[in-house]
Amino acid sequence: MAGAAGAGPRETTLTIEARRGWRVAGRGSRVAVLAGAEADSRRPVVAISHGLMYPSIRMNGSSNPELASTATIDRGAAMLEHLSVLSDPVRCRALAVLEQDELTVSELCGILQLPQSTMSRHLKTLAEDGWVDSRRDGTSRRYVAAPRGEGSPASQVWKVARTEVAAGPAAATDRKRLQSVLADRRRRSQEYFTGAAAEWTETRASLFGQDFDRVALLGLLDRTWVVGDLGTGSGQMSMQLAPFVDRVIAVDESEAMLQAARDRLAGEANVEVRAGRLEALPIADGELDAAMLVLVLHYVPDPSAAIAEASRAIAAGGRILIVDMLPHDRTEYRRSMGHLWLGFDPDTIGEWLAAAGFDRPIVGALPADVDARGPALFAASATKLT
Repeated sequence: MAGAAGAGPRETTLTIEARRGWRVAGRGSRVAVLAGAEADSRRPVVAISHGLMYPSIRMNGSSNPELASTATIDRGAAMLEHLSVLSDPVRCRALAVLEQDELTVSELCGILQLPQSTMSRHLKTLAEDGWVDSRRDGTSRRYVAAPRGEGSPASQVWKVARTEVAAGPAAATDRKRLQSVLADRRRRSQEYFTGAAAEWTETRASLFGQDFDRVALLGLLDRTWVVGDLGTGSGQMSMQLAPFVDRVIAVDESEAMLQAARDRLAGEANVEVRAGRLEALPIADGELDAAMLVLVLHYVPDPSAAIAEASRAIAAGGRILIVDMLPHDRTEYRRSMGHLWLGFDPDTIGEWLAAAGFDRPIVGALPADVDARGPALFAASATKLT
C-alpha cells in the first residue's frame, strides 16, 4: 500500500498489481505481500502492496480523505478477501476448470490429481467466498463457477489470476484431463443406450407414461395464439392446450357435453366455453389463430360446411387441424353412437379444405394403439391462405 508523500494513515491509497512470485498473506483488513525469497513459488501471481486498511482507503484514486466513500472502502475490502481466497494455486486451477463445465468432486479429484478431502476443503473455501455454485444430483453434488458481474471486484481479481494460471503447465494438463472426463461421460451414456436401445420405448413409457412426449409437443405452439376447440366434447383437448396458448374458445352444441367441459375446465382461467353449432360458430370473423376439429366431423351432416365456417373464424395465415377416422365398415356405429359418416377419405378432406380457402393439407395416418378397438385415425393440417 503506497501513500501520498507526507500522508498519514487516513490518507492511504490502495493499489492492485500483478507481480510474478508474489502472494497475499493474511485476511480481513490487514494484508501483507511476500516477495522474493519469502514467496512460495507455487502461489499465484496476484499481489497487492502491503499495508493497513484505513477509513480513507480508495482503489487507485487520490489520497484526499474528503473524497473517500463507504462504497469504495467496501470494494477494497471485497478485493482483499478475493485475493486471499485465490492465493492458493489449487483453487485457481479448480475455478478455471469449473468455468468450462459442471463437475462432481470425484471428477475434480481426477483432473487436479488430489485426494477428495483436499478437494472438498478447497471447494468449501471457494463456495464461502461466492466463487462456485453447487447443486445436489442424486448422491453427488455438482459444482460450477459462479457468474461474476462485469467490473465487480471478483471479476477484476479473476481476470488477472486466470491469465497467469492459464499460462502454466498445470493448467494445460488440467484441460486435457477435463476433456478425458467429459469424453468418459459420453462413453458411459452411449454404452447405456447400446444395451437399452431395443427396450428404450418401453423403458421411457414405464418411467414417464405413454403420452408425455405428445403433450410436450404443445410447447411448440405460439403462446400468443387464440385457439378454437370446435366440438370440444368434455373439454379434454382444451385442458391440454390451455397452458401453452393465450386463450382457448371451446364450442359444443350438446348441453350435457358443455356442462362436462365446464366442470373439467373450471380451473383454467384462459378457457371460455361457448354453446353453438359447428355450422354457425359463436366466434367472430378471424378471431382464431388456429382451430381444431378432433373426432367431430363424423357427427356433422355437412362436414364441408363446418370446415368453411371454421375458415371464417380463422385469421389469414392461421392453421386448422382435423383428426378423424379413416374409412371403415363399422356400420353399428351409426346406431350405437350416432355416427353420420363412416370415416373420411383424406383426398376428400383435402378438397373441402381447398374449397374453404386453405392450402394443400398435410395428411397422415396416426400410429395405431394396440389397446385401441376403434378404426384407424388420420390427422390433416393446413394453413388459411386469405
